[in-house]
Amino acid sequence: MSFAYVEKGRKGEMGLVGVQENGNREMDVSLGGKNKYKRVDPEFTEKLDDASNGQDRSSITRKYVLACAIFASLNSVLLGYDVGVMSGAIIFIQEDLNITEVQEEVLVGCLSIVSLFGSLAGGRTSDAIGRKWTMGLAAIVFQTGAAIMTLAPSFQVLMIGRFLAGIGIGFGVMIAPVYIAEISPTVARGSFTSFPEIFINLGILLGYVSNYAFANLPVHTGWRVMLAVGIMPSIFIAVALFIIPESPRWLVMQDRVEEARSVLLKTNENEREVEERLEEIQKAAGNTNGDKYEEKAVWRELLSPSPALRRMLLTGFGIQCFQQITGIDATVYYSPEIFQGAGIQDNSKLLAATVAVGISKTAFILVAIFLIDKLGRKPLLYLSTIGMTICLFSLGVTLTLLGGQVGVALSILFVCANVAFFSVGIGPICWVLTTEIFPLRLRAQATALGAVGNRVCSGLIAMSFLSVSRAISVGGTFVIFSAISALSVVFVYALVPETKGKSLEQIEQLFQNEHRWQGGEVELGDVEQLVQKE
Repeated sequence: MSFAYVEKGRKGEMGLVGVQENGNREMDVSLGGKNKYKRVDPEFTEKLDDASNGQDRSSITRKYVLACAIFASLNSVLLGYDVGVMSGAIIFIQEDLNITEVQEEVLVGCLSIVSLFGSLAGGRTSDAIGRKWTMGLAAIVFQTGAAIMTLAPSFQVLMIGRFLAGIGIGFGVMIAPVYIAEISPTVARGSFTSFPEIFINLGILLGYVSNYAFANLPVHTGWRVMLAVGIMPSIFIAVALFIIPESPRWLVMQDRVEEARSVLLKTNENEREVEERLEEIQKAAGNTNGDKYEEKAVWRELLSPSPALRRMLLTGFGIQCFQQITGIDATVYYSPEIFQGAGIQDNSKLLAATVAVGISKTAFILVAIFLIDKLGRKPLLYLSTIGMTICLFSLGVTLTLLGGQVGVALSILFVCANVAFFSVGIGPICWVLTTEIFPLRLRAQATALGAVGNRVCSGLIAMSFLSVSRAISVGGTFVIFSAISALSVVFVYALVPETKGKSLEQIEQLFQNEHRWQGGEVELGDVEQLVQKE
């Protein structure tokens, strides 16, 4: 018989002094007088081995979910790259194709408006063909649009490509957070669901760098190369589709329970947890007794919501709109024009300043990833919205009253600080909240509605920024943005709950009682069960 020795006392000399049975199939062994060891039967060693294997499995599981989140977020690079690259490419497009200022606004802003059609279709499409393949469809449509824009000989053809790119982005921006939220373990859901926002920021930075890198090419060629580079992420997305699994929740909705269990075994640390989560998903999907929610029933519930669902829609849709009407896309799209108004005239210096904006926006999203599951959503939202309000007001005052080198330096500082505060809070958290607060059977469609609100607001701001700036000045426009941002602070205080850790009873009181809902906390599973009860 083989035995394992487990130390009971202080580590010391290894001299064997005596052995004494204790009646529990164990033997006390004295070593060097003061040290005692237990000699234990093989059953105990098996438990130690299981614990060690559990740690290994936990590490493998985290890495696997991390890889899935990264691959699923690649579509977000496309949106970010388009936003970043267009801010510089438009300078050369305007010169090459001789477009007017109104055409410039339409070209820049129409992508967000058009993308709402992709977002609306994305909810239904993802329920029909799956979350994973909807991401693939998004990449194909965007790639086609980007190729047409690259080769466009005129403004009209450029708009056709822009239309297709917008549809593809609409699909991608809606489905990535849903997929990640559905595949991530609860403890890290906030961090993983923030990944699309990280990749949007990375895409923006890459777009800025591309502008700067190709700025010295001939005008006719430079902007085409800038846009063509945006096709490259689609290649990685195609590879990712053969690596990542389908969402286990979607599989359960399709009655493919064994496939869902197989995916959960890869994304959870033990089989007992897998079975518990699978049962919860089945209940949330309404499949426990074979019930299926049809598309019409889902939209009917969204259009005629219960009081609890109405509050969820108000929170989810509102936070999506506030993310955009505070002017973040205008700041990113038109940062060269903003810096030009501050006093920078050289194109290379303008594009270099935008790179600094991209670095700030990307760097601070990492802060949100580390803090979102530790501090919670609401504290970061307060930090973000209050900081943005101060920076937007300061930028407006600077552009209106100051000039020269001081004005330029402060303008760059406040723009960078504004996008940093955006990235640390409302940027990623609006997507996290939207995917957390809705029940499973409504999640894809409700998230699609939120994405529509987000894209419409983005498009309206982007398509009107230059005209409004000409009417009331760039500085005056940012003062208006600061006032809207101040309203977002009030919205967060009054209507956004903290989505960290309360019981079903608390969540029921939270959503049924309007006053408690305004300051309470909520967990995803509790929301799903509550809506089912109603």
